[in-house]
Amino acid sequence: MTAEVREVDLVVIGAGAVGENVADRAVQGGLETVIVEGELVGGECSYWACMPSKALLRPVQVLSAAQALPGVSVGGGLDVPAVLRRRDAITHDWNDQSQVDWLDSAGIGLVRGHGRLSGEREVTVTAADGGTSVLRARHAVALVTGSTPVIPDIPGLREAKPWTSREATSAKSVPKSLAILGGGVIAVEMATAFRTLGAAVTVIAKEGLLGTVEPFAAERVTASLRAHGVEILTHATTTRVERTEGDVLLETDKGTVAATELLVATGRRPNTADLGLESIGLDPADRLAVDDTLLVDGFDWLYAVGDVNGRALLTHQGKYQARAAGDVIAARAKGRPVDDAPWGAHVATADHGAVPQVVFTDPEVAAVGPTADQARAQGKRIRVVDYDLGWVAGSSIARDDYRGAARMIVDEDRGVMIGATFVGPEVAELVQAATTAIVGEVPLDRLWHAVPAYPTVSEIWLRLLEGYGRPD
Repeated sequence: MTAEVREVDLVVIGAGAVGENVADRAVQGGLETVIVEGELVGGECSYWACMPSKALLRPVQVLSAAQALPGVSVGGGLDVPAVLRRRDAITHDWNDQSQVDWLDSAGIGLVRGHGRLSGEREVTVTAADGGTSVLRARHAVALVTGSTPVIPDIPGLREAKPWTSREATSAKSVPKSLAILGGGVIAVEMATAFRTLGAAVTVIAKEGLLGTVEPFAAERVTASLRAHGVEILTHATTTRVERTEGDVLLETDKGTVAATELLVATGRRPNTADLGLESIGLDPADRLAVDDTLLVDGFDWLYAVGDVNGRALLTHQGKYQARAAGDVIAARAKGRPVDDAPWGAHVATADHGAVPQVVFTDPEVAAVGPTADQARAQGKRIRVVDYDLGWVAGSSIARDDYRGAARMIVDEDRGVMIGATFVGPEVAELVQAATTAIVGEVPLDRLWHAVPAYPTVSEIWLRLLEGYGRPD
């Protein structure tokens, strides 16, 4: 039987938040666009990552703030079933109808099934019932298939059926105990959530925790987790895993760890498997290298956007890429001018040095740009300014015994800030101001005129500038 063939301007494989943004911008640019999805429309972020994880972590933040203020009664702490119910409501009980309705309202076509490249500008979709259809793109195909968890090659690990981030964020109950393999963002966020929800938590990290952020921030998160009763084994090697009738057992070079459940949080990799890349001469094992318009090297019709290109595995950064990609695909298709100079309308320049990230632990970590060590490794002549966040007037209003720290990294040759890191309660809201200053390359002498309101934690900017010194 010959598969049904449909021709459109753009085919987007992957209907997560990033794919939706590519499609939306392309439709607004005048292109007939179809998006292909084999799971839930809305993708990982909506159902198994950003949204449900932060729904689990937000009560932790509120409880911590309340406990830090005299005169505020918090009763018996968290109502765990209520927390889980709110998480379920935020994920719409893993029903994507509202997202499907949005696609329809935006004029984006949807084809359900697994999409694979089957030739130049051609995608074959296999539906759940085994039926196939073919989509041919007049102009472009965008691969927006996200990333997938890395499962280390440890004897017995796969057989033990561990959780990944999906099972952790969608858990219907809190296990009595949870072992977490890994030391990155997912590991520390889920350790924070499940410990506060009542589980005994052990983190087993091959190195330290949060190795990609400033060491002073990672150290504060590590100390706080330990203070809240999380057992942390750093520089530990796991040699074997076994699931018994009652527990999962992990043999490490620092002893045996037993837990009701095991979460593997050892990183993620671009999801390029089973995309049919070999049909167009690409090796699925190779990185999908792209230029700043997200066009795959060597092609004039194939784009890779978001986690799948490996540039910055963060939803907000993927959506940023998506806006550039959707717009440039439409511009090229319509013969309109393309602005692909640095910081132009059709490029993702910020990927190279202005990527913001928040780790929603207690305390939070918020950072943008390189760390001090990374900046030095890049050959930059920098000056580092540190300040104790607890010394800011707004911090003392926010909570008693506020503990935190801030760092500003200045490129001395250009007189601009290139990096900033904050660690402390609710510092997530500070990172956008830093990102704006970095992207705008605002000279430090001009930043003196950006007056922070008093008394707010944002007064940290004045203190950092004072630490650097007034212009002559």
